[in-house]
Amino acid sequence: LPANYALAHSNGHVRCAYASLLTCSESSRFLKTTMAVLQGDRFPSVLQQLLEAKYKIVFLDELDATARREDVQVILVHHSPKHEALSQLMKELPNLKAVVNFGVGINHIDLNLAQQIGIHVSNTPDCLNAATADLAFGILLAAARNIVSGDAMARHPSTHDFDRGWFGTEVNSSVIGIVGMGRIGIEIAKRARGFDMKVIYHNRKRRLEEDEARVQATFCPTLTELLQQSDYVVVAVPLGEETKKMFKTDQFMAMKKTAFFVNICRGGVVDHNALIKALDTKQIAGAALDVTDPEPLPRDHPLLGMKNVVITPHLGSASLATRKKMLLMCMDNLEAALNDKTLPNQVV
Repeated sequence: LPANYALAHSNGHVRCAYASLLTCSESSRFLKTTMAVLQGDRFPSVLQQLLEAKYKIVFLDELDATARREDVQVILVHHSPKHEALSQLMKELPNLKAVVNFGVGINHIDLNLAQQIGIHVSNTPDCLNAATADLAFGILLAAARNIVSGDAMARHPSTHDFDRGWFGTEVNSSVIGIVGMGRIGIEIAKRARGFDMKVIYHNRKRRLEEDEARVQATFCPTLTELLQQSDYVVVAVPLGEETKKMFKTDQFMAMKKTAFFVNICRGGVVDHNALIKALDTKQIAGAALDVTDPEPLPRDHPLLGMKNVVITPHLGSASLATRKKMLLMCMDNLEAALNDKTLPNQVV
């Protein structure tokens, strides 16, 4: 049987996977494939079962004993590894066909390198838009209405009475400013309308009038204009050279002192030192962060000790239904790559 190999890569570690093809008179079909998941960093069991219907688990350190690196044809990326580690791996696999990414963000993949060595890259777009927008509103509400700190106070053993003067901030009928009105931004705007919020947005390019009308959104030509008007600033941009640390001291200074900063895209779009200063000096009221840089933050990081900050561990797409859709999309891309077909979600 001719053997095709795939690698799974996660959190800077690499795992091995191979797929054997059975040649029939009319077509080829997959037998069980092998995929590695290192140091317990596996998919949740319900997703793992989907994989194990086609994949057998093996660790990378077993690769050289069980296969040849020149036979590896696909890298499956589960969670964002370090850019340099993944790039080095791409260079070391002479017959690599594709990098299949579990997630929509691909800032950790060197697309120029992929094009130079003639391999394809895929991601899992669209299926996580709604779940990520739900999370954005969840942490926005949590920060505005003291939900996390209120829960802690209600549970604390020393609590014998509730503070009746502990007030949060209204969300309904406020102004939400969405930075990055892509697919996820549109989903956030839909939810904002359910709270009777005024929706304004800033984007590299203005959306079509029908898109704006659908969510009753108003375009702000400059980011500063949006920041000056917004009660809640929600960031939903891809991380790239243009957006790296786009939120610095000047941006936080432009925000209302009563405003909240919400980030659900990538931690790299924020200068964390500037954010800490803005929160510490009460230049802004609070922040809700589903993403940080790095992830997780060092345990002594100042943001972790701030009561006006809500932090979640990159849960944007972390619903069972969404993660299952993402995994199935990855498997479709993986199979297409091994069969020399166009990847359904090909980026390059």
